[in-house]
Amino acid sequence: MSTVAGRIATVSVEVGGQEIVFETGKLAKQADGAVLCRSGETMILATAVGRADTRPDADFFPLTVDVEERMYAAGKIPGGFFKREGRASERATLTARMIDRPIRP
Repeated sequence: MSTVAGRIATVSVEVGGQEIVFETGKLAKQADGAVLCRSGETMILATAVGRADTRPDADFFPLTVDVEERMYAAGKIPGGFFKREGRASERATLTARMIDRPIRP
C-alpha cells in the first residue's frame, strides 16, 4: 500500500510475514533524499546529499558512509565520567564498509 500526502510519501510492503514501512518527506528535509524505514520497533534513517558541480581533477569517487547507532535509542544511557557517545563501534565501521563497497564504481 502506498500513500502520498503533499510531499510526504509512505509505502508499506510485507516481507516474510513482517510489514516494512518506507516514509519519505517527513525527516531530514535539508538532505537531497531521505527515507525512514520501519520494521517493528526498528527504525533506520538513510539520507543522501549531493553536489551539483563536480571536480574534474578528482580521480576517486567522493563518497562517505556513516553508520551511527545511538545508544539512547536502545535505552542505554552512558554513565560514569563519559556522558556522551564516543567514536563509532567496530560493528558500525564494518557495516559502513559493507554498504560502501558495493556502491563504488
